[in-house]
Amino acid sequence: MTPPESGVATAATGPADTPAASLSRLSVLKNRSDFLRAARARRQGMPGFLLQARARADDGGIRVGFTCSKKVGNAVARNRAKRRLREIARLVLPTNGRNGWDYVLIGRADVTATRDFSQMQADLRRALAKVHGGTR
Repeated sequence: MTPPESGVATAATGPADTPAASLSRLSVLKNRSDFLRAARARRQGMPGFLLQARARADDGGIRVGFTCSKKVGNAVARNRAKRRLREIARLVLPTNGRNGWDYVLIGRADVTATRDFSQMQADLRRALAKVHGGTR
């Protein structure tokens, strides 16, 4: 077995010069205070979710948070809805989001887990355009 610090590529680790996978420019909101600040800022409702967006004072990267209340369903349904929200954020926010902004995606009961995935991506693009366009 080759030690990981040797720099030699193996079938399990892939090429030695490949960086670890990440959410590119996205970092995840974890503090309650960040979620509360986003709740007081702009919001845009869409059929599959609610988007809250807030411009921060710094010009750092894009930060994103996800939440689903118990109205969405049991733990299995909430986790499925959050997985879908995480994936649309991963696909859409790096190209359509803005640096220095916080985004919170809130799942909706019965819709977030069942809505067509491409429609949810289009919903997020539309919501971002409305939030950044200044309309509420």
